[in-house]
Amino acid sequence: MELIALMVLLVICLVIVIKSADVFVDNLVEIGLVLGISEIILGVTASAIGTSLPEFGSAMIAILGGNHDIGLGCAIGANIWNMSGIIGISAIFSGLITTSAPEVNRDGLMALITAITLMVSLFVIQNMSYVFGIIMVAMYLVYLVVLIRAQKNSESSQMECCEIKEEVKEKKSLSVKPVLLAFVGLVGLAIGCRVIVYCTTEISEITNIPSALAGILLALGTTAPEFFTVLSSVKKGLNSLAVGTVFGSNIFNILIGLGIPSLFVLIPVDPVVIYFDVPVMVCITLLFLFLIKRGMKLTRPEGMILIGSYIVYILIRAFLF
Repeated sequence: MELIALMVLLVICLVIVIKSADVFVDNLVEIGLVLGISEIILGVTASAIGTSLPEFGSAMIAILGGNHDIGLGCAIGANIWNMSGIIGISAIFSGLITTSAPEVNRDGLMALITAITLMVSLFVIQNMSYVFGIIMVAMYLVYLVVLIRAQKNSESSQMECCEIKEEVKEKKSLSVKPVLLAFVGLVGLAIGCRVIVYCTTEISEITNIPSALAGILLALGTTAPEFFTVLSSVKKGLNSLAVGTVFGSNIFNILIGLGIPSLFVLIPVDPVVIYFDVPVMVCITLLFLFLIKRGMKLTRPEGMILIGSYIVYILIRAFLF
């Protein structure tokens, strides 16, 4: 009975998180367009951070609570799922996801650098200390500076057409309503993810799932905001926002999601995470960049390739480790 109750509560919270993500992205885009912020900048900053709050909160709660494997598995598992599952399903659903070279070269490259930095660091020191945390946070601050400069350089460029843009085109000032609704969306995300973490942790203990694998599976729940934000963005024609959200989320999950807690506690890392999960994350990032750079688009067959790569990974992870 306890297991059934936890699963029901988990589903209810996922619905809350899904709706909160939809409210958040709609009002985020409206705010950004009024302020003259480009789609890709919105995706890799505000949207990525907002939708990454479940992973960030889950990792922080797990790591600071002593459940290091769950926290690491959640952050790394989220990145693998973002690049393969979320984008793959979105490409299959929409049939075509387009982007531009500057976006992929800047944000995709940063996502790859972040993944490789994590892999090399763990190969060398086998754990995450405050030194690791300082490096990660510093990298994110540098990245934000690059984004701010890119925004200034692109202020005069034409933004991708969308329905939301037409709705706010005549507005000269930002109203209170979208700000409040965006905040409500974030609150819904925060509350929903906290309960999701609790439910998933309890379920993993009842079913005797290993901690690291539990964290990876937990990522399927905590990435619900990214999943429905990206899917909603693609459905509305906001392809740049969708791709930017994935890149930005992956960068944030590692540099901040793992960087911040490592400033406070020494985080031991399971060898399986070091020598299998993190290298897989790097390989998935390379695969995603290879596919999307061929014509700056993703089609249904390429989406199937990404989904297939995730299925292979999770099967190997579940049955061999």
